[in-house]
Amino acid sequence: MIETLKRSFAVAKKDMRIFYLKGPVVIMGLLFPFFLFLAFMIGRNLSGGHLLVALTAMTAFFTSTAVGPTIIPWECRGKTFERLITAPVSLTTVLLGDFQASLYFGLAITFAIAVPAMLYLSVHPAIWLFILSTLLAVGCFSAMTVLMSSYPPTDVPADVMMLSSLVKFSLLFISGIFVPIENLPTYGRWISFVSPLTYYVDALRHSIGKGYLPVWLDLLMLALFGLAFFLTGTAIHRKVLERRFT
Repeated sequence: MIETLKRSFAVAKKDMRIFYLKGPVVIMGLLFPFFLFLAFMIGRNLSGGHLLVALTAMTAFFTSTAVGPTIIPWECRGKTFERLITAPVSLTTVLLGDFQASLYFGLAITFAIAVPAMLYLSVHPAIWLFILSTLLAVGCFSAMTVLMSSYPPTDVPADVMMLSSLVKFSLLFISGIFVPIENLPTYGRWISFVSPLTYYVDALRHSIGKGYLPVWLDLLMLALFGLAFFLTGTAIHRKVLERRFT
């Protein structure tokens, strides 16, 4: 296990050096959530707590899902994925490295933005819950990118970006960021429960004393979603691996 973690971290370091400054990563991971938040905030009389929850949730969601979907297509195009697979590492180790690259990027940017926002907005959330829910959520969203990059097997990053954007925007607008869960109609609440982002938003609201679901359920669902995404993504990657080289 220790050797696997060492090798996966080596893969993650390679991903961090190569992919963090790629154009699509910068646009979808940094610029897009910034302008989306501005559009959400301007002209609305929102509380500091509401703004902090929205900013943190959008930042964590978009930054942690910006890197992972494009790594394997770029590597397939550059013919470096074959070298990784033939190296003395398993496919799971490679995917774990890609997962870590998304995780570190998401955590770094999220905390770098959330902490100054707390000070500026004078909002003081329950720190332990804020940190724990963010760790689980960024891990969950990073695992989601493993699933996003698994199918279809393509070496065109734009194809995966289009698919991932469709999924991300669908989840964004049903997850209680723009309209709190309790204000949604009954059918809207049931739809929102299929989104892992819903549970992160609710956990953040709990940290400022305004949650809707039980906080233990929010944390548990984030962990379960993350595990399910990674295991499912790994299984699909194994199934389509040979098709990537044909």
